[in-house]
Formats: sequence, C-alpha cells, structure tokens
Amino acid sequence: MADFGTSPLPDKEPEDVATSVRNSRIGLILFFLYSAAYFSFIALNAFRPNLMEETPFAGLNIAILYGLALIVGAFVLSIIYGWLCRNPVRKSDGVREDAQ
Repeated sequence: MADFGTSPLPDKEPEDVATSVRNSRIGLILFFLYSAAYFSFIALNAFRPNLMEETPFAGLNIAILYGLALIVGAFVLSIIYGWLCRNPVRKSDGVREDAQ
C-alpha cells in the first residue's frame, strides 16, 4: 500500500547544461516546423476557404484532412523529439554517448 506520510523529496537529478542546450535547440526547431504547418493551415482557411471545402478523399474535405494531419504530425514530432533527446551529451567532445 502507498505511504501517505511526509517523506522527503527524492534528490534532484544533476542538470547537464550541454544536454539542456541541445534539447532546447531541437525543441525550438520542431516547434517552428509545426508552427509553420499550423499557420499555413490558418492562412488557407482565411484566404482560400473554397480550397478547404474540396473533398479529394473519402468524402472528407481538405480542412478535415489537414486538421487530422496536424494532430498526427504533432504526435510524430513528439516521438522524433524523444528519440533525438534520449542520450546526454558527453562533456569531452560534445558527442552523444552512443555515437561510437
């Protein structure tokens, strides 16, 4: 059974600055990539609404297909981020530990 007492918090993990910088850079790149896809979706809806009404596949219009692609794309980008950030950067040469 879980202990609901007042126990001390576990020790904080040591923070590696080089790994944090690399992970932040990767996150920002993926964020801007997704933002570009999202803003193009908004621009199409604002300036080409007739295009978004076309039904190219299975009776679904482009707006629905694009929206679903954005959802799936966000999931794929999160998997890519997790995969790219899975290993810390070695302090000696800035190379990931599994790169050899």
